[in-house]
Amino acid sequence: MTIFINDDAFLKKGFIISTDKSLLDFNAIYNYLDNQSYWAKGIPEEKLRTAILNSMCFGVYKNTEQVGFARVVSDQATFGYLCDVFILPPYRGIGLSKWLMQTILAHPHLQGLRRWSLATADAHNLYAQFGFTQINNPDRWMQIFTPYISK
Repeated sequence: MTIFINDDAFLKKGFIISTDKSLLDFNAIYNYLDNQSYWAKGIPEEKLRTAILNSMCFGVYKNTEQVGFARVVSDQATFGYLCDVFILPPYRGIGLSKWLMQTILAHPHLQGLRRWSLATADAHNLYAQFGFTQINNPDRWMQIFTPYISK
């Protein structure tokens, strides 16, 4: 079990954050992303399994129940892309997303990155608390966007 930011208030309430992939509840993650997220609806299970396998994953747990999740896609030297961040609705509003962000940004393998990026439609205020801003020079950024992931 790996907890990078030790928050006694959360720990006393039975919450932990871990990067141990063996603790992940794939079904809970998949059900949220496929049914409740706006960014991953319709994602095939195998695509998500591959994404998890090839990412640094952070699980948020209440006792043994998965209540939150985030992935970081990174070379662990220069760049990190934060994605698939969520806290289940019954656990929102108590600071878990902030604790999760603190833990991700403090992870020893993610120190010294030159650039972090993420995309969000509705959580700008959360991420701004951790130094995220709108992209400088967006005209320099390009993308290939395929919203409908195929199998």
